[in-house]
Amino acid sequence: MSKGDNLRIAKAVKNDEFYTRLEDIEKELKYYKNKFKGKVIFCNCDDPESSNFWKFFSTKFEFFELKKLISTHYVKNGQSYKLELKKDINGDGIIDGEDLIKIALNGNGDFRSEESIEILKEADIIVTNPPFSLFREYIDLLMKYEKDFLVIGSQNAITYKEFFPLLKNNKIWLGNTAAKVFLQPDGTEKKFGNICWFTNLTHKKRYEDIILFKFYEGDEENFPIYDNYNAIEVSKVKNIPIDYKEEMGVPITFLDKYNPEQFEIIGLDRYIKGNRTPNKRFKINNKEKYARIIIKRRWKWILN
Repeated sequence: MSKGDNLRIAKAVKNDEFYTRLEDIEKELKYYKNKFKGKVIFCNCDDPESSNFWKFFSTKFEFFELKKLISTHYVKNGQSYKLELKKDINGDGIIDGEDLIKIALNGNGDFRSEESIEILKEADIIVTNPPFSLFREYIDLLMKYEKDFLVIGSQNAITYKEFFPLLKNNKIWLGNTAAKVFLQPDGTEKKFGNICWFTNLTHKKRYEDIILFKFYEGDEENFPIYDNYNAIEVSKVKNIPIDYKEEMGVPITFLDKYNPEQFEIIGLDRYIKGNRTPNKRFKINNKEKYARIIIKRRWKWILN
């Protein structure tokens, strides 16, 4: 069974019990230390008894100079609670597990509940691994309340009709790393091949140029034009031609290297204006390609 199959099965049965490993959290969050200083961090899909997000932030509370850490989680057919960490309550000179405040919620802790939304309003940055099956609703909520966030999700979300415009308009982008292994409640591991971090927190990698070395001129046969859209096919991000000034179709993995100062995102194959077979993927020699993002070089690169 492939890693992609694992995710499809998880979505089909709404199995959302996949816990992020501590090492994957540490690997990504080290890039944002200056973003967390003086902020209220809310992990709104995290049971502190099992969440490595809570473990990470609670043990590094002072290192990141947080103002407050809050966690809530969903309890099916039950009553949940809120856990807070914000000051040295016992006076031992450090902020740690001895300073926790546990407050019962009236409801089950669903991130969509009025209680959870009120806590969301208080928070500055949301950091968590939301349920795979509710990812669209989850992002809609963060955008509605204009929250900064760093969350884990499937790369398949890139192709969602409602989600892609957020990427195109630079309201959401990818993080620095990828999480490939997740823990399940029974202690076993599950591997996925297409999980990434989504965020609206600026990081250095976002403005690193893709180094281009391929040329279109003289190699046109390796850059065919789509049957149903006027753009050339670039099958691998590393093959983006340095001398081509018009629209190009690239794999969704492009977003992992996307620099908005180097390239402009025009649209997504199925939904882009000009696709002569609307809601369909692009084709070459009548053979359908996987999802393609249409891009174009920025003017400063055209002049070079």
